[in-house]
Amino acid sequence: MSRFSVKTVSMRRGLMAATALAGLMAATSAQAADCPAVTVDDMQGLSAPVPYQFELADFQKAASCELTFQENPAAAEMNGEITGNPALPALADRLPKEPLVLIPYNEIGTYGGTLTGLSKGTESGTSDVLSLRHVNFARYADDLRTIVPNVAKSWTWNDDYTVLTLELREGHKWSDGAPFTAEDVVFWYNDLVLNKDIYPETPSRWLFAGEPMTVEAVTPTEVRMTFPVPNPGIMSRFAVDFGQPFQPKHFLSKYMSKYNPDADKLAKEMGKDSALDALKVFYNGSDWKDVPTPLLSGDAKMVTPTLESHIVVADTSTGRKLVANPYFHMVDTAGNQLPYVNKIDEEYIKDKEVQNLKMTSGEVSYKGQAVYIEDYPLLKENEEKGGYKVFLSPGLGENVFYAFNTTDKDPELAKIFNDVRFREAMSLAMNRDEINDVVLLGQGRPMQITPADPATVAFITDDMLNHMVQYDPDAAKAKLAEMGLKDSDGDGVLERFDGKPLIVRLVYSNQGAPVKMHELVRDYWSAVGLRVDLKEVTSDEYRTAGNNNDLDITTWKNDNTSAPSISQSVERLVPPFGNYFNPGTGFAWAQWKSTGGKDGVEPPEDVKKVYELAEKFIQYPLGTDESNKLGAEIMQLHVDNLWKIGTVGDVTAPTMYKTDVGNFREFTAKAYDYYWSYPYRANQWFIKK
Repeated sequence: MSRFSVKTVSMRRGLMAATALAGLMAATSAQAADCPAVTVDDMQGLSAPVPYQFELADFQKAASCELTFQENPAAAEMNGEITGNPALPALADRLPKEPLVLIPYNEIGTYGGTLTGLSKGTESGTSDVLSLRHVNFARYADDLRTIVPNVAKSWTWNDDYTVLTLELREGHKWSDGAPFTAEDVVFWYNDLVLNKDIYPETPSRWLFAGEPMTVEAVTPTEVRMTFPVPNPGIMSRFAVDFGQPFQPKHFLSKYMSKYNPDADKLAKEMGKDSALDALKVFYNGSDWKDVPTPLLSGDAKMVTPTLESHIVVADTSTGRKLVANPYFHMVDTAGNQLPYVNKIDEEYIKDKEVQNLKMTSGEVSYKGQAVYIEDYPLLKENEEKGGYKVFLSPGLGENVFYAFNTTDKDPELAKIFNDVRFREAMSLAMNRDEINDVVLLGQGRPMQITPADPATVAFITDDMLNHMVQYDPDAAKAKLAEMGLKDSDGDGVLERFDGKPLIVRLVYSNQGAPVKMHELVRDYWSAVGLRVDLKEVTSDEYRTAGNNNDLDITTWKNDNTSAPSISQSVERLVPPFGNYFNPGTGFAWAQWKSTGGKDGVEPPEDVKKVYELAEKFIQYPLGTDESNKLGAEIMQLHVDNLWKIGTVGDVTAPTMYKTDVGNFREFTAKAYDYYWSYPYRANQWFIKK
């Protein structure tokens, strides 16, 4: 059985009819009592239909009450920091008619304070802090099993999972006060994702069996998505994904001639040559929120409106500053508009030692990403002095992989790397027990890589996980000799088939894995005749080189492999076995596939088989017999071929938080796959006075 099985709650449209809501909101104080300020610790006899939250009508009905709303006293002041925002209307005109009611973990919070977080740089190691303010249509509850509403109020499927209908919240508004409607979802897909001026090639993640979906606005609050093939996992994507499937049409369409005949004139006023150039200031072809904002580039004094809990008001080379969104769509059970925290400060620190120093000295409110088990003793030792807590959680996707570039630009290396015996030899040459003891403090166990995290699915066997993980350097040398690789001059380095020494460069970023692991692996491989030169670079440099097919070896944590990820995307299953942020191998194979064989390198039969199976796999709900059968077949092909070589799995991973952060609960798992803090509702964290 899987440790985290995925159970999607099918939320039915019309959980509260507009007429019923109107009746509830019209109730007099004589007819309805004050609402109980319930918490997860004290539900006062109430039972929520989904974990730890209510829709407004459900809450008022369950508690026989009418909820009154209160705002952050500093709302107007913070709104004044958001360039372009008008003066704030009354709170009743800022909240949706159907706000989402969050149940705080421990207590009703207090307003104010600043959450401080650390990232590596503008586009490096930022997802941890980004997750604090993130929203999407849905969210995984902190059981990591149940999908619950967020931006969407509810959703329904047709019988064969080809038509998804999403119900939005009436009266929901963007951070500048403009209405958020179904048209903003249609605009995101039809005018941005499918726009060849922005994406010359439509991102594969928004194609389904190679074809686009259709997105329609049925009513202002009803969106219909129709897929060319069954797509039951898409709600998992909408529950964990960094990409938000909505963009502010009212704001961005000003810079599109299709909607505004004066778009070019407006662009000239901004100092841009065309409307497209102006549009790209605010939407540059990325749904990722860590891209430099116009505040950093100086192209504009405002940022694109958002639905998130906080909005960027300052962006520099050393960090970002954000203030609470005065139009945020959530309230607590006492009627207080969320978030409680006024501000988020994100500081960029590249150096690992400086990062640890800031955490141990109590300067950081919360940090999970790029904190490894090797950091745990230091953090634990300084808990009391720094006024924080550090805890360990299952680290999903933490198994570090090494992938030799099977389509390396050096044809001699490609020939060697393409021989599965070479990859088997490199696996056998690694002393995983030593890696576990030295790097991971004995917290994990030797484990082969699979493109699905074994803790979250039911179709991975122990035989798969144990495939060639034993330490056997003699067997490794025998496989290399069987290939015909020799050390003719006795210098300890094998020669390539062209007579040159077999030397590879392992380029890495310390965000991807502990540096000590790379040093150990270098030594293991050197002992069997492969010379490895290490080079550390920034995450941006690593990703650019990897996606340009310029690396001999790629290495990172095996993230985006948990059930929510693999149920809705084939990107970990097929070449290049990853995405831009975590590239794998076989880029020329992927090019061959995407061009119909016109470019790139024709892949071997096992890769072609994986392509075929993967498209079928995501068309079945995860956990069904069909899904498990296809999943097992795909996993076996990956294990047999070792396109990625695993190290140590079942790793526990540390997270730290300041003790003055209220309503913080230790995480069920630490995982980028569930988008770090997103399941744990940072919107209800607060800074204790």
